[in-house]
Amino acid sequence: MADRNLMQGNRRIIERIVVNGELVLETPAHFGGDDAPGFVDMALARDPLSGDALLPGASIAGALRSYLRTRLEGYGVEEPRHKHRDDELALLFGYQHDDDGAQSSLLTTDARSRLPALELRDGVAINPVTRTADDKKKFNIELLPAGTIFDLRIELLVRASAPAEDTHDDRTLRMVTAFAQALQGFERGEIPMGARKRRGFGKCRVKSWQVKRYDLRQPDGLLAWLSHDVHGAPTAQGAGPSIAPLLGVADQAEPDKRARFTLTATFGLESSLLIRSGGDEAGQPDMVHLQSLRGGKSVPIVSGTSLAGALRARALRIAKTVGVATQAEQFIVNLFGSQERASRVWLAETEIDNPIERVVTRLKIDRFTGGAYPNALFSQQPVFAGKDTQVTMTLKVDNPRDADIGLILLLLKDLWTGDLAVGGEASVGRGRLYGKSAELTLFSGADNLPGGNEQANAPGTGRSVQTVQSWTLQRATDGGLLLPENADELQSFVDAFLKEVQHVEA
Repeated sequence: MADRNLMQGNRRIIERIVVNGELVLETPAHFGGDDAPGFVDMALARDPLSGDALLPGASIAGALRSYLRTRLEGYGVEEPRHKHRDDELALLFGYQHDDDGAQSSLLTTDARSRLPALELRDGVAINPVTRTADDKKKFNIELLPAGTIFDLRIELLVRASAPAEDTHDDRTLRMVTAFAQALQGFERGEIPMGARKRRGFGKCRVKSWQVKRYDLRQPDGLLAWLSHDVHGAPTAQGAGPSIAPLLGVADQAEPDKRARFTLTATFGLESSLLIRSGGDEAGQPDMVHLQSLRGGKSVPIVSGTSLAGALRARALRIAKTVGVATQAEQFIVNLFGSQERASRVWLAETEIDNPIERVVTRLKIDRFTGGAYPNALFSQQPVFAGKDTQVTMTLKVDNPRDADIGLILLLLKDLWTGDLAVGGEASVGRGRLYGKSAELTLFSGADNLPGGNEQANAPGTGRSVQTVQSWTLQRATDGGLLLPENADELQSFVDAFLKEVQHVEA
């Protein structure tokens, strides 16, 4: 009854906590705008007055809520239609009941970009059968480059639990703690933003926070809030790289219920690699390897979209080869997603270390005469293998099943041995890799641990997670493979995959 009376009157806000942070993009990002016709198929959302790119406040709030929910409840856990009013998510983001509800305690504003530079990247749909581009499926997308900075401003409204109370209570402490946990996702770089974030776009991080607290029960605090310039430079009461101490809560290792499988593999390049991108400057070759801005300069990269396309096509081929076609297709959709289902596979966009870039000239041969085809001379600039050239692939699977891990292992084998090429022109020998090292780790949700599993601290995260199993693969000096002592355990995952795709439902 007290909550209902409270909502019918004012919310008795006793404190406002304003948090500012510089959100820095680590990979390109796309925050979609309208579908107005123009030169770009997928344009950015822009401020109509200044023209700056916008990161909508609704997207920020949604990302924070999704991160906190998966951390507290796990991936894929069905959320009840009506949240309890004392649930951490309800305290921060509001709740709805049949008879009443409450607004969100968080106020998020649209963030504007500081850098005007843009990237324009081409994309094309690949036919999984022919492995060629689908007709009329080419598009381009406008991206904000890595290094773009957004000024975040998030405000938390703290209110008394009942009209007669004007002090902080345990419920308020829980709300502020949950607020800190949500913001730690930005701090740790665990909340990607924008479109195609499962394919490497939108990786970002907040490296410094500024916090200002206004105690509205005190005249000085109320006057400070009333005179505060929302759009001006933030005035920091506290500043630092970690949000928890700035909010006055303990930075404790909370249970993490996110079950996931991660693969980090380093590959060398056998010959050359070409992910096509048209030259955007005068005098450039007709085709150059895909590049992206990192640290203010263009560097060759392997995009998550290219890698995902190659892996999905090979995964479908493997599944159909060893299993029943209908089961294989269902398995791939469940893992890699579809138009109706989000992918459970996350792939990062990574730089190519120490590449050698050379321009080569090629021409088209007339198959009938065996001579050069008229007016078909073109130039390319792929990346070639040097002594230290390598590329690192980072892959993550949400809520992994044994069969999912088994398929990932088969894909890793094909990449490791050079049987699966990445990029274009595989028919002339481009895109072949060879494995150098791989680290495979399986994490389980905090409430789903089997007995006897070790606990380890995830590097750089500041929290405890449960490591179920881990394996390390290394390339031997003679080109062979060095296996860990527990390598036999990997076969059980492959067996689970074979069993699932070969099963015929009655």
